[in-house]
Formats: sequence, C-alpha cells, structure tokens
Amino acid sequence: MSERIIITKEELYEQEYLVCANYDYKRMTEIRLQKVEQESILGNIYIGRVTNIVESLHAAFIEIEKGLVCFYSLEDLRSPIFTKKLGTKPICVGDELVVEVKRENIKTKPPVVSTNLNFTGRYLVLTTENHKLGISKKLSATDRSRLQAFMTPYLSKEYGWIVRTNAVLAKEEEIFQELQDLQDSYSKLIETAKYRTCYSLLRKSTPSYFSFLNGMMLSNIEKITTDIPSIYEELQEYFQGTEIESQNELLFYEDPLVSLSAIYNLKQELDRALNRQVWLPSGGYLIIEATEALTVIDVNSGKDRKKRSREETILSINIEAAIEIARQLILRNISGICIIDFIDMKEKKHQEKLLHILRMELKKDKIPATLVDMTRLGLVELTRKKVQKSLKEQLQGEIPYEK
Repeated sequence: MSERIIITKEELYEQEYLVCANYDYKRMTEIRLQKVEQESILGNIYIGRVTNIVESLHAAFIEIEKGLVCFYSLEDLRSPIFTKKLGTKPICVGDELVVEVKRENIKTKPPVVSTNLNFTGRYLVLTTENHKLGISKKLSATDRSRLQAFMTPYLSKEYGWIVRTNAVLAKEEEIFQELQDLQDSYSKLIETAKYRTCYSLLRKSTPSYFSFLNGMMLSNIEKITTDIPSIYEELQEYFQGTEIESQNELLFYEDPLVSLSAIYNLKQELDRALNRQVWLPSGGYLIIEATEALTVIDVNSGKDRKKRSREETILSINIEAAIEIARQLILRNISGICIIDFIDMKEKKHQEKLLHILRMELKKDKIPATLVDMTRLGLVELTRKKVQKSLKEQLQGEIPYEK
C-alpha cells in the first residue's frame, strides 16, 4: 500500500476548489478539482430533446437544459429510452429521451451525451445499452473466471454488467447486495422518467470525491485524509465494513496551525504540474506543449553524466521519459492526440523495448489511453480519451492558442 489521498478545500487562482489528490508518498500522481460554487454535470442523467440531426456527422444534438445543447453520436443508438417519440425513424427532431453526460465541454466542443446509462457502485457498474458481462482486465485469470461464473446468471436483456477491480476484495454476498441496489436504482429511474418533463434531472452524479475514490484499488490505499467534517462523515458511512474502515485508514485532520494542503505541498505540486518543463532523474527533461489540435512532448537529454555508451544513455533517458509521460498524462489530465518526440534511437530492439514499457505504463491509467505507433520520423503517437478538461483549463480557463 502506497497511495495517500487527501480531500480538502483550497483557494487557487482566486477561486475556491474542492480538491481530491492522490500521492505516492509525497509526490502527487493524480488530482481532481471542482469549483465549490460550480457543480459538474458529468455523470448526470437527464431527459433531453433532440434539436438537430446532422447526417454528415452521423450525430444528433440534444438539449438537456434550456440553452445547453450536447453532442450525441448516432453510433451509440442501440436501445434508447424514449419518454416522447414523434416519428417512425430510429431518432427524430423533437424526440425526448434519457441521456447521460459522458464528457464535459472541452475547449470549443460541447458536452457529449449517451443513451448508454451507467449506474456505478464500488464493485459493479450496470450498463443499459451494453448487455454483455465485462470484467476488469487488471484481475488475474482465476479471479476473472470466478467472478464471471458468479455474475453470468444475472445477465439481462435490459442491461449488462461491468465487474470492477475492487470486486476481488468483496464477499459474494456484498457483490450481490450491490447488484440488487443498482437494479433498484435503474428500475426506479425508468419508472420515474415516464412521468417527468423534458430537461428533468433524473439522477445526479455522485460527488466528485466518491467518483475519484471509486476508481481506486482499495488494497493500494494507505490513508485517506480529509479536513472537511461533512465529507468525513459521508466517507465513514461509505467505507463501513470495508478494508478501509477495518484498518483505520480514514482520518479526520484538524490541526489549526498547519493546513492539510500545506503538509502535502499542494500548491507547489500544482505549480510543477502546470510547468511546461519536467525534469527527469538522469538530468534529462520533458517539454510539454498543448496546442488546439494536440499535445506535443519533446524529450531532451540534458546533462546525463553517467559513463555509458551513447545508445545506452539514450535508451535509459527515453525509458525514464516514457514512465514520466504516462504519469503526466494522468496528473495533467491530457487528452486527445499526443505526439512524443523521444531522443532518436538507431537500434530496433531499443525502439521496441521503449514502446513496450510505454504501453505497460499506459495500462495503469483509469482513462483509456492507446499507443498507436512510432512513425517513420521516430515520433510516437498516442491517444487518451477525452472526459474532463485538462488541469490547466480547469485552473486557468480556456487556453488562448497562437494561430
């Protein structure tokens, strides 16, 4: 166990934020920020109205609040839940249907919604349009087989299940209880939707600190600390009967002399996460530049003083860079297309080793990240799914890009 999580409030750039941060000891590895005065719509479920269909984009635009129009890919259209249906086509302008916000508005792009509704628990996720059984790939073959045998009888024509990594720590009766709770939540929402008007908020997403913790492997958490009394009480109830409660790993911090954020150097860590330059242990460094279309990362050798051959030195620095880049993607919440200019390597086996290490590091990411390939120019392409705004956009607003 090495992960330490803090949940606190902090004023940053003249705004008060609720901060959830994960540390590998004293080094920040992940952070989620939410303005105290501004609630996120990510994960909310609404009754929306189709305002436009653009066949050339194979997309529809759905209004979930007056003036708030979201993008909807028609590729997601499988078994939507309509509350009002106007025509015989699969989807028509004026139709009203139940949608979930899957991605925040990023830069100039509107929020993205889907008719695949997710009901998320600690161990399971109920999905309404994907009717299959999915099991976390982070689990061993033995655990996957056991959980598959347990969950298969509960598959339905109405919904499917995703078994999360933390299910390996739970007893079967705990998983079954959560399964029933999620089924009840789904049934109540469907029944309620029949009688609600357009733009109704049917289900509010869980608070940011719960969704942040839901993605963590409980067995890896050494300590969760908060200085907010109401959140501490909620977390006590949330972790009741789990490994976190039994090992007293949930702490309430109340020292009036030194703040929780000061102990964990929160502002200094954020300053480093916003800096375009990132130093590597060897003396090499990264330059991270965000543009409107993509993020470019340049790897530089700096002053590596170890007595090694040039090829060994370059491989060593590139491996350091690959590990750090995977960390920076999570920390800065970089998404979309990313191009990495590693230091040129002549040997094919070194290139293959580097790509293998980077691919393994990307698998640690909770948000899907895919290594595409290395181009003929030696540039490495990868993509990371867009879900939330980057850390820089969250703190400093929309970034002005040079034309």
